[in-house]
Amino acid sequence: HSYWGCMNSSFYDIRRGVPRVKQAGRGGLGTVLRHKRVKAIVVISPRVTGTENGPADLEMLTRVGTKMHREIAELDRYQCHMRAVGTAHLTEIMNAYDLLPCENYRFGSFPKAPKLASTEFFKRFTKVIPDGCWHGCTMACSKTVDGFELRTGPYKGTRVTVDGPEYETVAGCANMSIWEPDWVLEFNFYCDTYGLDTISTSTAIAFYMEMYEYGILNKVRCDGLELRFGNADAVMEFLHRLASGDDGPFMSVAPKGIRRVKDWLIANGWGDPRLIEDCGMESKGLEYSEYVTKESLAMQGGYGLTLKGPQHDEAWLIFMDMVNNAIPTFEDKAEALHYFPMWRTWFGLHGLCKLPWNDVEPADNAETDEPAKVPEHVQNYVDIVNAVTGLPLTKEDLILQSERCYNWQRAMNVWMGRGRRADDWVPYRSMGPVTDLEYLSRQDRYDAQLVEILGLSEDEVRAMPVSERIRRLYEHRRNEYEKLTDAVYYRRGWTPNGVPTPHKMRALGFGDETEMLEFLKRVIAEDDAAGLNVWGGVYGEGESTPDPDQRYWEKW
Repeated sequence: HSYWGCMNSSFYDIRRGVPRVKQAGRGGLGTVLRHKRVKAIVVISPRVTGTENGPADLEMLTRVGTKMHREIAELDRYQCHMRAVGTAHLTEIMNAYDLLPCENYRFGSFPKAPKLASTEFFKRFTKVIPDGCWHGCTMACSKTVDGFELRTGPYKGTRVTVDGPEYETVAGCANMSIWEPDWVLEFNFYCDTYGLDTISTSTAIAFYMEMYEYGILNKVRCDGLELRFGNADAVMEFLHRLASGDDGPFMSVAPKGIRRVKDWLIANGWGDPRLIEDCGMESKGLEYSEYVTKESLAMQGGYGLTLKGPQHDEAWLIFMDMVNNAIPTFEDKAEALHYFPMWRTWFGLHGLCKLPWNDVEPADNAETDEPAKVPEHVQNYVDIVNAVTGLPLTKEDLILQSERCYNWQRAMNVWMGRGRRADDWVPYRSMGPVTDLEYLSRQDRYDAQLVEILGLSEDEVRAMPVSERIRRLYEHRRNEYEKLTDAVYYRRGWTPNGVPTPHKMRALGFGDETEMLEFLKRVIAEDDAAGLNVWGGVYGEGESTPDPDQRYWEKW
């Protein structure tokens, strides 16, 4: 009934004596399998050992593994506290930096946020029994709440084990303005049980709640649901009705996601189309994960300039960009939006967890030349893959592996009719304030930007209505995103319309893929004819496009 279906990895926890689930949540993998009539993939093995894959150099593998175990055990308590509270430690950090999504990303912090602090969930987590994704994990960031009594739904009154919550689930509830930890656990359990991605589910409901607040949705249009911010009962009723196959007009379209609901609202003539488009936090049809990106242009690109949509597993650049100002220029941001998506893609290609890379860091990491890359830990992964395979790979080789995969996937997106500049656009809510309420909540910040960045005088700003201030900021930030897109496409070796060039594909070793190369040539010619192969940004005095030749790749 939904496009938010996740893929549950189920296992029996012998210590607890209960089945547990971990999720591959994003992108509707569970929905795809369900549509293929695949209910489960069962793996039965008499035993699993640490050498099951026949590593080429067991001594090296043991040495690196021991080093990583020791470092996590010694340093985590002074850094992220992943072993104690898991990813939920991010909640209070995001709130402190105005990055916690509240009420559909309108705000980045909220007075009630301490109610969802990691300390509140620590009180509920089981402390004695190990709760990692697997028994050998030293990080053990996957927390559980045992003996939790459900309040609603088909299992009401039953005591269950809840896996989590992770930060994204906690922040998703903040986005719906639900500030009670036990409701977070209830939401967490039923999303897992029904096979729903907590991120897409909460982000979509938050959008529906904002539309309800504006009267674009109402109780009648929501099939009797009062989807107001903070109404946890309505959220749970929505989940239970979704799972039961409710076929009302709203319940038929709402579980398909924000993109379909936007189209539905606009087709019915309900509300201002621009307001609907700007507030609905999705790109490429995928709902945003739980970070406010208004003040981080690089993170806006980290969400928009992706293959599958706004999911932070490709790039998480908020602190590099907004807090540390480590990537101030468009070129710096473009380089980060090349390296980090390639590096993070590599973890997925090899089935390895990224948390031991940068969620615990060497004590002297800040003294290295590139602390954001955590170079010592990058080398750990180089050593691991070499120890397993026996190959003499370098860190550059790992990036090349990802770059080949990434560019082929982008080319396939183009093949399927997507993967152009228009597909990499993002809703304005992720760039800046959409409504007067948002602007006024951070008025000092935005007024200062109009003066310092756009060159207006303080008197001019004071004389402007809020709507005009929003418009000025809107035009500026949209253009900044276009210039970032130009820089990123250039760094990746793509056309100004976002298509991988045949020259880039050949450089990556795809020279014998003649069908794809000829297809890309045709697409680029079509874009030329349509006037789409032009840089998108408007550049002022002292600025320049990435290359004056918009067919720059032909010079390679």
